[in-house]
Amino acid sequence: METKQLQPTESLWHSTAYQVLLRAGARLKPLQQVHAHLIVSGSYRSRALLTKLLTLACTAGSILYTRQLYFSITNPDSFLFNALIRASSKFGFSRDAILFYRRMVTASIPQSNYTFTAVIKACADISALRIGRPIHSHVLVRGYGSDLFVQAALIPFYARSGDVGEAKNVFDRMPARTVIAWNSMISGYEQNGFAKEAVGLFYRMRELGVEFDSATFVSVLSACSQLGALDLGCWVHDYIVDKSFDVNVVLGTSLINMYTRCGNVSKAREVFDEMNDRNVVAWTAMISGYGMHGYGREAIELFRLMRNHGPPPNGITFVAVLSACAHAGLVHEGRKAYARMRQDYSLVPGLEHHVCMVDMLGRAGFLNEAFRYINDLKREEQAPAVWTAMLGACKMHKKLDLGVQVAEHLLAAEPGNPSHYVLLSNVYALAGQMDRVEMVRDMMIRKGLKKRVGYSIIEVDQKSYLFSMGDRSHPETTEIYNYLDELMLRSKEAGYVPAPGSVMHELEEEEREYALRYHSEKLALAFGLMKTTHGLTLRIVKNLRMCEDCHSAIKFISHTANREVLVRDKLRFHHFKNGLCSCQDYW
Repeated sequence: METKQLQPTESLWHSTAYQVLLRAGARLKPLQQVHAHLIVSGSYRSRALLTKLLTLACTAGSILYTRQLYFSITNPDSFLFNALIRASSKFGFSRDAILFYRRMVTASIPQSNYTFTAVIKACADISALRIGRPIHSHVLVRGYGSDLFVQAALIPFYARSGDVGEAKNVFDRMPARTVIAWNSMISGYEQNGFAKEAVGLFYRMRELGVEFDSATFVSVLSACSQLGALDLGCWVHDYIVDKSFDVNVVLGTSLINMYTRCGNVSKAREVFDEMNDRNVVAWTAMISGYGMHGYGREAIELFRLMRNHGPPPNGITFVAVLSACAHAGLVHEGRKAYARMRQDYSLVPGLEHHVCMVDMLGRAGFLNEAFRYINDLKREEQAPAVWTAMLGACKMHKKLDLGVQVAEHLLAAEPGNPSHYVLLSNVYALAGQMDRVEMVRDMMIRKGLKKRVGYSIIEVDQKSYLFSMGDRSHPETTEIYNYLDELMLRSKEAGYVPAPGSVMHELEEEEREYALRYHSEKLALAFGLMKTTHGLTLRIVKNLRMCEDCHSAIKFISHTANREVLVRDKLRFHHFKNGLCSCQDYW
């Protein structure tokens, strides 16, 4: 069921008034002059001319003028409403599109699939789930529930609004699916953190022989980035090359992000160097990639090239540069970059820049300077994230007194955040004050706070496997645990010593039987070593920061098993090889 859109007649297209409108284009002042001319000449009674004037005003970005024009029109028809809703939705005036839709309903003017696709897109753009659901009901009442265009609009609406289940229901009910529908569902999974499901749907799409487009690859590559699925990412890249797809700036940046987040920085740089068009996002992605791997010098050199030959850096670029300096201990370079923000580019430092500066100074041991930096900030700029970076530095350098002082600021600002209590507990444990550790634990119990559950993902044969601490859900659990026990025994013989403080302050009471040995990244590593051939690099993704004991253990395992291991944790990459880590224990 589809309502045919009425179009201006051919005679109108050739009229003087219409041609004048077209020449005015999407420019506000010329449009206002044309509007005055229409009133003087009497042509303002033409609904088609007014509709064109409205859409051009909206295209020009003047929603206020668009509203004024709309309210001056008596008895607007369906063609005018549909054009107005579509233009408002297309040019970012989502709430106005919804308002015009409601007025259309109130005026009892029948809606069409054109109406619904535009207003549903407007709801999707602002994640307006409570507004969009009743509109979905209107879709069903009006008989457009099986319309492919409306269904294709509903999928991203529900996905962007966080209701992935309903998006999947709409997708499953589609009698035929366009590539747009497939892309919307894959993107919906990926954007809501269901990367594994996104990859699974891509495999299904491939099995059914559905033709891919660039949008498909952008979403799948992002899912690969989340999972650390390098094999699939490489397959996608090979497909793009074999089928001669245009690697535009969006697709190229997606490839850069995939390679850097899956541990292959050199391949990311190849993609970057081959791109014909590199915008600020592409430059920033490559700089950030170097930074997360600890290649601070390379990040600084690329930043220099960007300043000399590329687009002007933005605030996000400076976050990437400062973060790279923090991970590599390049304090002098970081200070210079921070100064350039204001002096050369008139950029005002924001929260993330402050966090990076405190992190950089704190990691390098300049704790007093970092503390002064925070105190020099305005009260509203002293966000919990800034204090968290400071507390992490106190833990790293075992500065108990300052750490407790910093923790007081954190707990006052966010008393319900369990990670702050865990970090304070770590500080006490490293100082050997186990009575204080138990005090913090008791506080968490009284407040009903629990640590965030850690998990690790490893890709084997283009399939991702997830492990949590003490995980026994895998069908080969016994073999994995026995293999890990052997690895740990060989590591002990090579000199590995467990970090005893970790047992006391990083685990809950019921988890202590699995203390240290059965952390998620160790289980993932044991499984990877079991299932892959010698010489293959193992890649693990962890959702939290790797603990001190796992970092030490994996260094020994990389030596005893003679394997290279890459671990991407919450903060950065760790390249383990021959008993050493690329971070040089500076993390």
